[in-house]
Amino acid sequence: MSEPSDPVEEKPADHSTSVFDIALNELRFSDPFRWLALGWRDFRRAPGIGLFYGICFTTMGWILLKVFEYSPAWTLALSAGFLLVGPFLCLGLYDVSSKLERGLKPDFGDSLTAWDTKLGTLAIFGTVLLVLEMVWARSSLVVFALSFDGMPDFKGSLMKLVDPENIEFIVAYTAVGSLFAGMIYAVSVVSMPMILDRHTDAISAGLTSVRLCLTQPGVMLLWGALITALVVAAMLPGFLGLLVVGPVLGHASWHAYRAAVAADTASV
Repeated sequence: MSEPSDPVEEKPADHSTSVFDIALNELRFSDPFRWLALGWRDFRRAPGIGLFYGICFTTMGWILLKVFEYSPAWTLALSAGFLLVGPFLCLGLYDVSSKLERGLKPDFGDSLTAWDTKLGTLAIFGTVLLVLEMVWARSSLVVFALSFDGMPDFKGSLMKLVDPENIEFIVAYTAVGSLFAGMIYAVSVVSMPMILDRHTDAISAGLTSVRLCLTQPGVMLLWGALITALVVAAMLPGFLGLLVVGPVLGHASWHAYRAAVAADTASV
């Protein structure tokens, strides 16, 4: 009669390795500013690599502006792709920061192929982000269609789009965009560097990221607000600010992950 009790005792052992047991460090409201300072330091230590990724971010912005001249509705939908492509571009920056952290010399070629050893996990995580982006894009098109009678002619002008006469559209689009941006942010804020740094699966990384946002909402909201403010400011001068802001935020995101997720689980 003692045999049935054996499998029951196995369950606690399995539970002890749950993703919910990955330790998260207590963060302070000053930490996001420290991450930015560390990101700026990493950028200055490897400016050539950083500028390459900055050019990529800037080019993405120019492409969106070009598309806007011909199809404003699709531009608003595709703009969600920034939050999809951005984290993957940052993989190279995470690799640079990781090497600098360990006292190694960053290599441009290594940064370009940082994803290759985690291809399967990144593909799964990318699929999750892609689904969210597609739903966001469809929602944006619906908001656009319901807000205007036919296809308005903005003549490629963003100022005409955000005219006070379009206040209902602005409010609706901002609300929908904020919802999906918040979801993508919560799922990916530390998951991408975590996947690159550790032997973990996409679900565990995503759940750890969400846990961080739920357990320390104040600091993570501040970090999200800083990212948003810096990106918007960098976009104003023809997206040229992204040459520096993009890579700095990429490096800073690595330090955010290292500060938030306890180091004693790095080998998990």
